[in-house]
Amino acid sequence: MFRKLYLVVFLFVATSASAVAQQSLDIHFNGLGFLDNREYKAFIPRSRTYSGTRIAIDLGLNLDSNNHFIVGANALHEFGARQFYGKVDPVAYYSYTGKNWLFNAGMFPREGLLSNYPRAILNDTLRYFRPNVQGLLARVSNEYFTETGWIDWVSRQTQTDREQFLFGLAGKYKPAVNGAFYVSHYFMLMHDAGAEISVPNDHINDNGAAQIRLGLDLSHKTMFDSLTVEAGGMMSLERERGIDGLRTPKGFVASAYISYKRFALYDEFYAGQGSRIVYGDSYYSKSRYNRLDIIYTPFLFNRIKGQFIFSFHFSPGYNNDNQQAFRVTYDLGRKVLARFK
Repeated sequence: MFRKLYLVVFLFVATSASAVAQQSLDIHFNGLGFLDNREYKAFIPRSRTYSGTRIAIDLGLNLDSNNHFIVGANALHEFGARQFYGKVDPVAYYSYTGKNWLFNAGMFPREGLLSNYPRAILNDTLRYFRPNVQGLLARVSNEYFTETGWIDWVSRQTQTDREQFLFGLAGKYKPAVNGAFYVSHYFMLMHDAGAEISVPNDHINDNGAAQIRLGLDLSHKTMFDSLTVEAGGMMSLERERGIDGLRTPKGFVASAYISYKRFALYDEFYAGQGSRIVYGDSYYSKSRYNRLDIIYTPFLFNRIKGQFIFSFHFSPGYNNDNQQAFRVTYDLGRKVLARFK
């Protein structure tokens, strides 16, 4: 009996020592600087300049090649603000990274995970002012497809605060590994419930949208560095419970992206019924909308990228709306600080 016990203890100690030998501590630093001037006659409240800088730093404890614990902070300073850092978002999450799986639980960066959503569903100011997801995300992928499911808590219910959370799905499927054709889809829904103390005439709201697109990726098949075209449909989901039924405005969406060396063009088009998506771009409340981005990348060096983006917005009655933005992003990657043996 004691021999068996000694054997179990020996195997446990040996396994633990082996696991410890694989552990490491690393550090990750990245940031974003932005100056985004918007001249919107169609939406006066959103005709303003966003400017500031974000820096993020975190420490990661790697138990092995799959299991990781990350803690840190993401801080925003808006240029001209009295407070040096007006908003600091904590970073604290567990991450599992496998060959085909990714799972995050906690407060983690959305960049690179949900940043590919169309602006009609998740607008681009989230990158400036809400850099983290607070909740869960799971992604499964292989050489043919990628599928991501996520939930993001916006507000916890209290006596005065509403209960609000977002959840969604996004994916891409390619029938042939080296083929040009693919199908992509995006879905997001916000659940907006009341506070603990009810307010007269207050109702639960559901708001979101879905898109499905057919695309062709002709990158490196022509003289251009990148060339993609997409077309499909969009439907929004809008309901105020107890007041009306579910409204589902629908429309046609299309986009094209082309780049050559330091220059790129990106064009988005929408035609259909206007949608009011809380976290989406306001221009999609119009029956027709076209946006053209002219992009110039003056420097791209060792994980640092600076871009000028000149945007022109066309909607019924407003053909002179424009936007000028400059963004610099830097990501120094993860650097190992120590290994534990």
